[in-house]
Amino acid sequence: MRIDVITLFPGMFTGPLTESILQRAQDANLLEIYFHDLKEFGLGEYRQVDDRPYGGGVGMVHRVDTVVPAIEAVLEQGDAKNVHSIYLSARGDTLTQPKVESLAHDYDRLLLLCGHYEGVDQRIMEGGWIDEEISIGPYVLTGGELPAMVLIDAVSRHIPGVLGKDESSHEESYSQATDGKREYPHYTRPEEFRGLIVPNVLLSGHHAEIEKWRKNQLS
Repeated sequence: MRIDVITLFPGMFTGPLTESILQRAQDANLLEIYFHDLKEFGLGEYRQVDDRPYGGGVGMVHRVDTVVPAIEAVLEQGDAKNVHSIYLSARGDTLTQPKVESLAHDYDRLLLLCGHYEGVDQRIMEGGWIDEEISIGPYVLTGGELPAMVLIDAVSRHIPGVLGKDESSHEESYSQATDGKREYPHYTRPEEFRGLIVPNVLLSGHHAEIEKWRKNQLS
């Protein structure tokens, strides 16, 4: 999968997306992530990308004539087939596990637009340059960069090969395999720690009983 991120602050992504599983996925060519600096499409000597909102009010709004050329330029790079464009917005639908799985399985490429300040000109959505608005929760952040990181991490785990053993992502909290419920608890060695013990059924070797116990633990 290819993921393109349009942002004013590409440096924010260094670290979260360049370590551990996500870096290994990129090294193995299972995942491609590209960052595009919105300021490169800014206007005038100071590369202006935003302006005051019509009708008054505080804050600044990303201009349609800077964001749309950025989107179009990014889509000209690589294969633009089966691409889904997302604006990370507090007004969007909340990101859920079924949505994560859908994004991972239904598309070969995602384009993520990170807003800042008071957001982006609504005409970017009205004109069809954005397919969907997504939020990571009912709260407001300073920009779309952190939500973009969350979405990338969640989606990447469902790309075949990223986790090594694909079944690792099947029986997880809120997944289809758990009927949208929270996953059962896990235990490992030692069997006893300061009076806390592992449930006997998990030590029994009786796979049918273990499976029954795990299903009963879903909540």
